[in-house]
Amino acid sequence: MDSTSYSLPPLEWVRAFEAAARLGSFTAAAEETGLTQPAISQRIGQLEKHLDAQLFVRQARTIALTVEGETWLPHVQAALRTLSDSTETLFARGRSRLTISASQSVIAMWLAPRLAKARAVTGAEISVQSYILGGQSTTTDNTVQIRYGAGGWAEAYQTPLFKEALAPVCAPELARDNWQNLPRIACTGPRPDWSDFQELFGIASTPVPQIRFDTLHGAIEAAKAGQGVALTSLPMCARDLKEGCLVQLGKDVLEHRETYWLLASRSAIGRRQWASLLDALLD
Repeated sequence: MDSTSYSLPPLEWVRAFEAAARLGSFTAAAEETGLTQPAISQRIGQLEKHLDAQLFVRQARTIALTVEGETWLPHVQAALRTLSDSTETLFARGRSRLTISASQSVIAMWLAPRLAKARAVTGAEISVQSYILGGQSTTTDNTVQIRYGAGGWAEAYQTPLFKEALAPVCAPELARDNWQNLPRIACTGPRPDWSDFQELFGIASTPVPQIRFDTLHGAIEAAKAGQGVALTSLPMCARDLKEGCLVQLGKDVLEHRETYWLLASRSAIGRRQWASLLDALLD
């Protein structure tokens, strides 16, 4: 290889390589970049000629990275991320509109009280969309999501909103030392329920809940109305506890490894707006 081969290749060639290597397909890379498959193939061929190295093993219907391609890929991805982040930090004005998708309970109990600050710090118009139970996977890449789980999501940006902790709560007029005989309110959802709490802390399995909700918000509103005891997320009902609308019963708290996460792809929000949104929602 002569000395001229060490010059940097054109960025569009490098982007074609990164997309094809990440997606494992020239066709998928073409769809992502808005090019044709032959254009992707041509750019990668030009890149290989420039580097005097084969980056892919081409087979009938598949491609695979060579040792050189696999070794170079993380350096390329790191360089592209640095370029993207620095460009945004120096020149981007931020998106004028952000869409946030969450469950109805999160919207009512966590998001709504913080929306004014979120709009102010991000400088964006905020559109809020709710999803029904089990519909979390229907959100799109251009949407900031609040999702319940243990982490390890595919999105570029992801931060837990709080550490999940559950305990029995009820309206102040129902609170008593021997609360375990009070009617129980159940809630369908991903978090632990009464059976988990009973097993962990050794309380009786009766009375069996006679009221069941499909949203945490509904269960908490029923508890505030004096309908019984709800096993609920303490962070989610922190305002009601602080204002005295609810009281925590006993000292037993069930800590859970899953919680609500704020998630977004790079196409949904920029780094600076993401940091501002976190400032508002984690307050």
